[in-house]
Amino acid sequence: MDQIRSVKIIFITNMCTHYTRPLFEILAGRYDAGFYFTGGHEGYWHKQNELKPGNFRGRYLRGLLLPGHVKITPGLLCLPWRGCDAVIKTIDDRFALPLAFCAAKLFRKPFVLWTGLWAHPQTPVHRWTFALTRSIYRRADAIVTYGEHVRRYLMDIGIDGRKIFCAPHATDNAVYDRPATDAQKAELKKQLGIAADERIILYVGRLEDGKGLDHLIEAAASFKRVGVTLLLAGTGSKETGLRAMCTNRGVRAVFAGHVPNEQLYVYYALADIFVLPSVTTADFKEPWGMVINEAMNQGCAVVTTDAVGAAAGGLVEDGKNGLIVREKDSKALAGAFERLFNDERLRRDMGTAGRAKISGWTPRQAAQGFVKALEYVQSDH
Repeated sequence: MDQIRSVKIIFITNMCTHYTRPLFEILAGRYDAGFYFTGGHEGYWHKQNELKPGNFRGRYLRGLLLPGHVKITPGLLCLPWRGCDAVIKTIDDRFALPLAFCAAKLFRKPFVLWTGLWAHPQTPVHRWTFALTRSIYRRADAIVTYGEHVRRYLMDIGIDGRKIFCAPHATDNAVYDRPATDAQKAELKKQLGIAADERIILYVGRLEDGKGLDHLIEAAASFKRVGVTLLLAGTGSKETGLRAMCTNRGVRAVFAGHVPNEQLYVYYALADIFVLPSVTTADFKEPWGMVINEAMNQGCAVVTTDAVGAAAGGLVEDGKNGLIVREKDSKALAGAFERLFNDERLRRDMGTAGRAKISGWTPRQAAQGFVKALEYVQSDH
């Protein structure tokens, strides 16, 4: 991308994660961008994961955490609003979002919203605040989305499609496409107490309601193939109940706990099938599912649901690089597992197709979405 270092950007989001860091570094190489992080307390983020800036100018802002995970960040008031050329803000944070939006309007700066929401949450608080959120959608100068599924949702609620730009949600593929040796995989199976000849259905993520893990266990219970282990890597409030459910249903399952990001590639390499069975709840609809990006780097055949952004957004193509089933449908999940284990060639071909597709699904591609949005707000359109 061409250098436009004279364009000054204020970029506000909750965290610098391992998967957003490459995107931020690319944008910092093009623009005079300052990144400001207001979070770090999110319930979905494991405390052992890194939260530190990369090769760009950025800092975490101190604040006061109130009940309901509302963080008041007074430092936002002191940002160089008057001297910037555009403000970019993510959809998160009940305090920072309206403040950044109002500051941009007050100082007559273009406001760009970055969002992965493709359904508005239905908790009482979210229903009450929907009018405000829709007003920000409508009055934002441009919107950057995780994928076309978010664009469709926004247009369905009356947002002008001309100001919506897609930045395909991506991670640093180099972290996950490293070769895993047979010795590494054998050692990992040994550590986990899994027999050498056992086949693996892998889940990676939080052990929480929105992930649909009760439906996954029901599917595994009805899936009668001998020599298959369900491997779950992650932690969460539902772990005790899920363990009991596996025992009661006779499901062979291993709970691996938290796995550092730099070690996950061996888990993906170990898997015969990767599954993300997320479901819609009152406060959650999977915005994307970055673990699918990660798994595709190791050539995993993917099984997921139609409640997952990576499926609705076009990364997973049903029948080509994975299988997409109805959410909350245990029978359909079991059928997908059966199909892939019965057809080794199909499973391998899907893994190969996934690996080929993810190789071009990169942070640099995502950065182009932001470039187009900033070009749009800087033009007369």
